[in-house]
Amino acid sequence: MSQNILTTLASEIAQGRRIPYLGPELVGLQPGGAVVPDSTPSLAKALSAKLAVPGRLRGNVWSSAQYIETNRHRQTLDKALQAIFAPVLEPLPLHRKLAAIDALPLIVDAWYDGALFAAMAEREGRGMVQGVTKADQVHDVWNRWYRMDGQETDAEEGAGWTQLLYKPHGSVVPKLNLLISDADYVQVLAEIDIQTPIPAEVQKRRTGRPFLFLGCRFHDQIERNFARQIIKRSAEGHVAVIAGELTRNEARFLDEQGVSRLDMPLAEAVDTLDLALSKLKLG
Repeated sequence: MSQNILTTLASEIAQGRRIPYLGPELVGLQPGGAVVPDSTPSLAKALSAKLAVPGRLRGNVWSSAQYIETNRHRQTLDKALQAIFAPVLEPLPLHRKLAAIDALPLIVDAWYDGALFAAMAEREGRGMVQGVTKADQVHDVWNRWYRMDGQETDAEEGAGWTQLLYKPHGSVVPKLNLLISDADYVQVLAEIDIQTPIPAEVQKRRTGRPFLFLGCRFHDQIERNFARQIIKRSAEGHVAVIAGELTRNEARFLDEQGVSRLDMPLAEAVDTLDLALSKLKLG
């Protein structure tokens, strides 16, 4: 039954009627397993392995990052994150298929790696908008726009792209701009309820389209808040692939947002979507 549902969802994505919302667990599907952190706890662990963090903070990536930023400087934090995400990730077959769909106006990628960016760089008419910290900004900006050659541009040019990659938490490519510390998120979360940090072009492209969550968990309040605001004013009928037992907060979030869950392994779901898209006309 779940595979039949995913086949239908693949068709909707190919027609541009459903938006993929990708999360960190997709990193774990890399050949040989995750070569960079594939969750917020694993990123917190990687950070504390590089820079000393008090024991009480080590399980929380946002608080760990804030401690490093406050006590060691933001540049120290950024250098550590750049090193952690230095391995170049090969795009998954699913990444390449999604990037090939001209009818698909928007893909949300809620992790810091560059695999999907690399897949989209192989195509024309693509570009990225990423959330940025205000820690090192001279101007009052929430996002930065990039062509697939890595050159920075603006929202006016971005409005003309066939497919837009939205990285709400930032990205390590083409230039490291990350929301990672408590201070970063305090600024964004103070405004996100009124949608200010979410680019107008993203708001436009999500309209009338439900989302498919892949590789996402919602243990953490920040991840839930971002997802809630990104899918706001889209369309009903969201679906999430999440295997196994849900936490109470996750179950409440899915119920409140009207998200149907497919309880199946992520790798199986990705393979099913990949196969289904292979049988459809893309581009």
